[in-house]
Amino acid sequence: MPLYEHVFIARQDLSNAQAEGLIEHFGTVLSDNGGKLVEQEYWGVKTMAYKINKNRKGHYAFLKSDAPAPAVQEMERLMRLHDDVMRVLTIRVEEHAEGPSIQMQKKEDRDDRRRERR
Repeated sequence: MPLYEHVFIARQDLSNAQAEGLIEHFGTVLSDNGGKLVEQEYWGVKTMAYKINKNRKGHYAFLKSDAPAPAVQEMERLMRLHDDVMRVLTIRVEEHAEGPSIQMQKKEDRDDRRRERR
């Protein structure tokens, strides 16, 4: 099955538990449609570069999935209809990166990666 990565931004006035509940809900939508949620990360409340729906901040979440295209389309459709979700981004990847995403890594770890590339 194809591999996907999803990032969505939820409204800032949600609690952390509600934002994490959205992650669980959309993971359930994937599994109900024949896919599976490989990994999930809750990045917390972050300030956005510009206002979206009169909000300056939002709850960011990152999902890695292994699902057929119809399951991903259904999940995206439900995300776009959900009142608490402001933005959605889904990309198809060849393989999932090992370990935590760049947002979850400590600053020292990111600096080490930069030195290794040079």
